[in-house]
Amino acid sequence: MCEPHILARTGLTLYDHQARTVASYINLLWRDDTLPWMPVIQGWTLDDYLRCVDMYDAMGIDLTAEPRVGLGSICRRQSTREAVRIVETLHGLGIRLHGFGFKVQGLRAAHHFLYSSDSLAWSFSARHQDPMPGCSHKACSNCHRYALAWRNRMLRSLPAWHQTSLHPPL
Repeated sequence: MCEPHILARTGLTLYDHQARTVASYINLLWRDDTLPWMPVIQGWTLDDYLRCVDMYDAMGIDLTAEPRVGLGSICRRQSTREAVRIVETLHGLGIRLHGFGFKVQGLRAAHHFLYSSDSLAWSFSARHQDPMPGCSHKACSNCHRYALAWRNRMLRSLPAWHQTSLHPPL
């Protein structure tokens, strides 16, 4: 992670974190290149993220050829203009982005630039509600039916013109 408070805790630079992220991905490929490892782009500013893309390129890894590329260090600021600009720019390079930890507000702002995303927002919401009718568990925080219902509500909340670019689940 490259958030300023994380850098303060590790004492490393943002560049160090990026280099370790790229090195980790290469190490995983070296250990077993038959597994579907996902490279992750890290940064704080747009220039940081572009530098990280260049670091992968310098190691011979074409991120546009990857099925998905994780987008790190963005979940806490995902609906800000800067974050949306970062996602849009990386998407414009032809990188199929996976947004880690995207919440509803962030998805509304940037989903049309993401190939996929994950979120715990649905699970957090379910922890504070009664179970859905027909569910026998205490809470639906791990419930497939609740997760699908949350996803469908979220998708219906998006403007129709945004929904045309949504990718089907894999």
